[in-house]
Amino acid sequence: MDHSTAFHLWKDSNLVMATIDITEQSFAQALENNGIVFVDFWAGWCGPCRMFAPIYGAASERHPEITFAKVDTEAQQGLAAAAGITAIPTLMAFRNKSLVFSQPGALNATGLEEVIQEVKNLDMARLRARTHRSRAETRQQHGTHPRP
Repeated sequence: MDHSTAFHLWKDSNLVMATIDITEQSFAQALENNGIVFVDFWAGWCGPCRMFAPIYGAASERHPEITFAKVDTEAQQGLAAAAGITAIPTLMAFRNKSLVFSQPGALNATGLEEVIQEVKNLDMARLRARTHRSRAETRQQHGTHPRP
């Protein structure tokens, strides 16, 4: 059983779920199957990562409706590279498969809770409209057109 399957078993049985480990193979599925996904990129040798781990774990227990994933950058170097990770810990948040937050550095419990609330309260329709306008302006500046 892979981690995403285990997650669905936990979620479906309404158990409080802690963090899940994701890999290059399960990353896309985690984003596809969950509305909000937080991802902690970490390594075992990283002191700030070890300090952030219990804060992140406690948040996952307070917010079972959110998927809290962890990526070991040593074991998942390809995924870390694809995500553009240059410093750890790095926390990313996705909502409806869109990256809405990315920041290196360990947060304290209050800071993490603030980010969680901001992500939960995002107006995704407004965000998509702003992104669409920004892309249109970029195309206009560069004289390019969207693909059919």
